[in-house]
Amino acid sequence: MMVLVCQVKDKGIFYRFFILTSSILECMMKNMMENLEPDGVRRAMRAWTSGVTVVTAMYDNEQHGMTVNSFASVSLDPPLLMVALQRTTRTSGLVTRAQAFGVTILSANQREISDRFAGRSDDLQDRLEGIETETLSTGAPFLRGGLAYFDCRLRQTIESGTSTIFIGEVVAVREFEGQPLVYHDRQYQHIS
Repeated sequence: MMVLVCQVKDKGIFYRFFILTSSILECMMKNMMENLEPDGVRRAMRAWTSGVTVVTAMYDNEQHGMTVNSFASVSLDPPLLMVALQRTTRTSGLVTRAQAFGVTILSANQREISDRFAGRSDDLQDRLEGIETETLSTGAPFLRGGLAYFDCRLRQTIESGTSTIFIGEVVAVREFEGQPLVYHDRQYQHIS
Protein backbone atom coordinates (compact mmCIF):
# COMPACT_ATOMS: atom_id res chain seq x y z
CA MET A 1 0.00 0.00 0.00
CA MET A 2 1.35 3.42 -0.91
CA VAL A 3 0.07 6.67 0.52
CA LEU A 4 1.76 9.96 -0.17
CA VAL A 5 0.92 12.84 2.12
CA CYS A 6 1.90 16.27 0.99
CA GLN A 7 1.30 19.43 3.01
CA VAL A 8 1.02 22.76 1.24
CA LYS A 9 0.77 26.02 3.14
CA ASP A 10 -1.28 28.80 1.55
CA LYS A 11 -2.21 31.96 3.47
CA GLY A 12 -1.45 30.27 6.78
CA ILE A 13 -3.64 27.21 6.04
CA PHE A 14 -2.18 23.73 5.61
CA TYR A 15 -3.74 21.55 2.93
CA ARG A 16 -3.11 17.81 2.79
CA PHE A 17 -3.19 15.82 -0.39
CA PHE A 18 -3.34 12.05 -0.45
CA ILE A 19 -2.51 9.67 -3.22
CA LEU A 20 -4.59 6.56 -2.83
CA THR A 21 -3.82 3.25 -4.45
CA SER A 22 -6.53 1.36 -6.33
CA SER A 23 -6.79 -1.23 -3.54
CA ILE A 24 -7.57 1.52 -0.99
CA LEU A 25 -10.20 3.02 -3.28
CA GLU A 26 -11.69 -0.41 -3.84
CA CYS A 27 -11.90 -0.97 -0.08
CA MET A 28 -13.47 2.46 0.46
CA MET A 29 -16.08 1.80 -2.22
CA LYS A 30 -16.90 -1.60 -0.72
CA ASN A 31 -17.47 -0.02 2.71
CA MET A 32 -19.67 2.66 1.16
CA MET A 33 -21.74 0.06 -0.70
CA GLU A 34 -22.19 -2.06 2.44
CA ASN A 35 -23.60 0.98 4.23
CA LEU A 36 -26.04 1.55 1.36
CA GLU A 37 -27.72 -1.81 1.76
CA PRO A 38 -31.24 -1.49 3.27
CA ASP A 39 -30.13 -3.00 6.59
CA GLY A 40 -27.20 -0.56 6.80
CA VAL A 41 -29.49 2.39 6.14
CA ARG A 42 -32.00 1.04 8.67
CA ARG A 43 -29.26 0.74 11.31
CA ALA A 44 -28.02 4.29 10.63
CA MET A 45 -31.59 5.66 10.86
CA ARG A 46 -31.73 4.40 14.44
CA ALA A 47 -29.64 7.45 15.32
CA TRP A 48 -32.60 9.68 14.37
CA THR A 49 -34.76 10.73 17.33
CA SER A 50 -38.34 11.61 16.54
CA GLY A 51 -41.79 12.00 17.92
CA VAL A 52 -44.37 9.34 17.15
CA THR A 53 -47.52 9.80 15.11
CA VAL A 54 -50.39 7.62 13.98
CA VAL A 55 -51.67 8.30 10.47
CA THR A 56 -55.28 7.29 9.90
CA ALA A 57 -57.77 7.31 7.05
CA MET A 58 -61.36 6.28 6.49
CA TYR A 59 -63.07 5.46 3.23
CA ASP A 60 -66.42 3.79 2.58
CA ASN A 61 -66.78 2.67 6.25
CA GLU A 62 -63.28 1.12 6.27
CA GLN A 63 -60.80 2.71 8.65
CA HIS A 64 -57.20 1.92 9.42
CA GLY A 65 -54.03 3.52 10.72
CA MET A 66 -50.35 2.96 11.27
CA THR A 67 -47.52 4.31 13.40
CA VAL A 68 -45.39 6.75 11.40
CA ASN A 69 -42.31 8.83 12.21
CA SER A 70 -41.78 10.03 8.62
CA PHE A 71 -43.80 13.18 9.25
CA ALA A 72 -42.88 16.84 8.76
CA SER A 73 -44.24 20.32 8.21
CA VAL A 74 -43.77 21.43 4.61
CA SER A 75 -45.28 24.93 4.62
CA LEU A 76 -47.14 27.25 6.98
CA ASP A 77 -48.79 29.30 4.23
CA PRO A 78 -50.59 27.38 2.91
CA PRO A 79 -50.42 24.90 5.80
CA LEU A 80 -48.97 21.70 4.34
CA LEU A 81 -47.46 18.62 5.91
CA MET A 82 -46.09 15.35 4.61
CA VAL A 83 -46.11 11.73 5.67
CA ALA A 84 -44.30 8.88 3.96
CA LEU A 85 -46.02 5.49 3.96
CA GLN A 86 -44.82 2.21 2.53
CA ARG A 87 -46.78 1.85 -0.70
CA THR A 88 -48.06 -1.66 0.04
CA THR A 89 -49.70 -0.81 3.38
CA ARG A 90 -53.42 -0.81 3.95
CA THR A 91 -53.24 2.76 5.28
CA SER A 92 -51.52 3.99 2.11
CA GLY A 93 -54.33 2.54 0.01
CA LEU A 94 -57.00 4.13 2.21
CA VAL A 95 -55.32 7.55 2.07
CA THR A 96 -55.26 7.31 -1.72
CA ARG A 97 -58.93 6.34 -1.95
CA ALA A 98 -60.13 8.81 0.70
CA GLN A 99 -58.01 11.68 -0.62
CA ALA A 100 -57.63 12.66 3.04
CA PHE A 101 -55.77 11.58 6.17
CA GLY A 102 -55.38 12.41 9.83
CA VAL A 103 -52.22 12.64 11.92
CA THR A 104 -52.31 12.24 15.69
CA ILE A 105 -49.11 13.16 17.54
CA LEU A 106 -48.94 10.65 20.39
CA SER A 107 -48.40 11.57 24.03
CA ALA A 108 -45.91 9.87 26.34
CA ASN A 109 -48.61 7.64 27.85
CA GLN A 110 -49.63 6.16 24.46
CA ARG A 111 -46.84 3.57 24.02
CA GLU A 112 -49.32 0.70 23.77
CA ILE A 113 -51.23 2.54 21.05
CA SER A 114 -47.99 3.15 19.16
CA ASP A 115 -47.13 -0.56 19.37
CA ARG A 116 -50.64 -1.57 18.31
CA PHE A 117 -50.56 0.64 15.21
CA ALA A 118 -47.00 -0.49 14.41
CA GLY A 119 -48.30 -4.06 14.22
CA ARG A 120 -46.45 -5.19 17.38
CA SER A 121 -49.68 -6.31 19.04
CA ASP A 122 -52.20 -8.86 17.80
CA ASP A 123 -52.99 -8.20 14.16
CA LEU A 124 -56.44 -6.78 14.63
CA GLN A 125 -58.69 -6.43 11.62
CA ASP A 126 -59.57 -2.93 12.87
CA ARG A 127 -56.69 -1.39 14.87
CA LEU A 128 -59.05 1.39 15.95
CA GLU A 129 -61.50 -1.02 17.60
CA GLY A 130 -61.92 -0.19 21.29
CA ILE A 131 -59.96 3.08 21.04
CA GLU A 132 -61.67 6.40 21.69
CA THR A 133 -61.58 8.48 18.52
CA GLU A 134 -63.05 11.69 17.19
CA THR A 135 -63.21 13.39 13.81
CA LEU A 136 -62.76 16.97 12.68
CA SER A 137 -63.45 17.89 9.04
CA THR A 138 -62.50 15.09 6.60
CA GLY A 139 -63.82 12.09 8.54
CA ALA A 140 -60.35 10.73 9.34
CA PRO A 141 -60.31 9.36 12.91
CA PHE A 142 -58.05 10.90 15.57
CA LEU A 143 -56.87 9.09 18.70
CA ARG A 144 -58.02 10.73 21.92
CA GLY A 145 -55.21 11.42 24.35
CA GLY A 146 -52.83 12.63 21.63
CA LEU A 147 -51.01 15.96 21.78
CA ALA A 148 -52.19 17.31 18.43
CA TYR A 149 -54.45 16.44 15.50
CA PHE A 150 -53.86 17.49 11.89
CA ASP A 151 -56.77 16.87 9.55
CA CYS A 152 -55.54 16.93 5.94
CA ARG A 153 -56.95 16.84 2.44
CA LEU A 154 -54.59 15.15 0.02
CA ARG A 155 -52.90 17.69 -2.20
CA GLN A 156 -50.08 15.73 -3.85
CA THR A 157 -48.54 12.26 -3.93
CA ILE A 158 -44.96 11.44 -4.83
CA GLU A 159 -43.88 7.86 -5.51
CA SER A 160 -40.35 7.32 -4.25
CA GLY A 161 -38.66 3.96 -3.80
CA THR A 162 -40.92 1.67 -1.78
CA SER A 163 -42.89 4.57 -0.31
CA THR A 164 -45.48 7.13 -1.26
CA ILE A 165 -45.03 10.63 0.10
CA PHE A 166 -48.42 12.18 0.80
CA ILE A 167 -48.55 15.97 1.02
CA GLY A 168 -51.70 17.16 2.72
CA GLU A 169 -53.23 20.57 3.19
CA VAL A 170 -54.16 21.01 6.84
CA VAL A 171 -57.88 21.90 7.00
CA ALA A 172 -58.33 21.55 10.78
CA VAL A 173 -56.04 21.28 13.79
CA ARG A 174 -56.39 20.71 17.55
CA GLU A 175 -53.71 20.77 20.22
CA PHE A 176 -53.57 19.56 23.82
CA GLU A 177 -51.22 19.73 26.82
CA GLY A 178 -48.81 16.92 27.70
CA GLN A 179 -45.45 15.29 27.04
CA PRO A 180 -44.64 13.71 23.64
CA LEU A 181 -43.89 10.07 22.95
CA VAL A 182 -40.27 10.00 21.74
CA TYR A 183 -38.55 7.21 19.81
CA HIS A 184 -34.79 6.60 19.46
CA ASP A 185 -32.75 3.50 18.58
CA ARG A 186 -35.82 1.22 18.54
CA GLN A 187 -36.87 2.30 22.05
CA TYR A 188 -39.21 4.84 23.59
CA GLN A 189 -37.44 7.64 25.45
CA HIS A 190 -38.40 10.25 28.04
CA ILE A 191 -37.74 13.96 27.73
CA SER A 192 -36.33 15.28 31.00
